[in-house]
Amino acid sequence: MQIISSRDNELIKHIKKLKDKKYRDLTNEYIVEGIKMIKEAIYENAPIKQIIICEDCEISSNTTKGLMYEIAKYECIYVTQKVYESISEVVTPQGIMAIISKVQNDFEIDDSQEVIVALDDIQDPGNLGTILRTVDSVRINQLIVSKGTADAYNPKVIRSTMGAIFRVKIIECEDLQKTLREIKKHKYKIVVTSLQTNDSLYDIDYKRKVIVIGNEANGVKNEIQEMADEKIKIPMLGKTESLNASVATGIVLYEYVRQKLQK
Repeated sequence: MQIISSRDNELIKHIKKLKDKKYRDLTNEYIVEGIKMIKEAIYENAPIKQIIICEDCEISSNTTKGLMYEIAKYECIYVTQKVYESISEVVTPQGIMAIISKVQNDFEIDDSQEVIVALDDIQDPGNLGTILRTVDSVRINQLIVSKGTADAYNPKVIRSTMGAIFRVKIIECEDLQKTLREIKKHKYKIVVTSLQTNDSLYDIDYKRKVIVIGNEANGVKNEIQEMADEKIKIPMLGKTESLNASVATGIVLYEYVRQKLQK
């Protein structure tokens, strides 16, 4: 069994370059790290190209023989601990990562879903990852993101999704306004969060709605607010006027869940 011990190895250089968005876009590949993410990738039949294993590291004791058997079905590359630490993105690496091919961007929107979530220039990778995880938790299978939104394949986003990245289709659009106009043709109504309304998130019916979540600093763009069918706000008892984008998304989506369970 060959073990890579040099940081100058071409594969190691390739993995390091995958930390850069432009290179990820060029190669249509990204990295996931940690035993849970590898397990999720295998379970969801993600297109795994290679699995990189640290020869000197002790992989999590929670790893079952069955999972190790599944991992062994893929092309496994072994590296020394020093080499692994040079490519790892985490403080305490678990000693396993995978190179995965991106699913080719499918711009077809599933209009059978009751609720669609669209992101208008969300910047923080942690917020994006948490929103992806929340969307997955309410069984929404797609997420529309504007061109100015953070890259969904950023390592921090990937970690925050806890595996949701394999189940939620990311639909990147050049012009969010234009995309929303097209969706409205399928009898959806656009809903935006706004402080300029007296209607709360509890006042609307979440059936065939597109919920637009705005940029952390500036909210939803004015031109999108102007085309909205409904504006809602989250009632708050304290002095804080707004919430973190991912928290706000969770609150709105779980009102949708509450209404669905009531029915």
